[in-house]
Amino acid sequence: MRRSKLEMYVDILKVLSRRGPLKLTHIMYKANVNCSVLKQYLNFLIEQNLVEEQIAGKKRIVYAITDRGRTVLKYFRELRAVLPIIEEARARIPPSLY
Repeated sequence: MRRSKLEMYVDILKVLSRRGPLKLTHIMYKANVNCSVLKQYLNFLIEQNLVEEQIAGKKRIVYAITDRGRTVLKYFRELRAVLPIIEEARARIPPSLY
């Protein structure tokens, strides 16, 4: 099953949260995203101030999650925990009442 853009953004944030600052290729393999798509998604996450570029060593660029990114990731985890409860309640409501 294909992941939505939102799921891919969250996966990238999770990888950066768990593993710390990473090079592009390491994010690519751990989040299972192809390189060109990953660059687009990282640019979006950087524009939203969820991820930042850092220089490590001699001109090596790594990507790190920001505090705002951690906060957003926390909200997604909370939402995911609540969603099964909402789906369960919805299943008990007859479709004619939607």
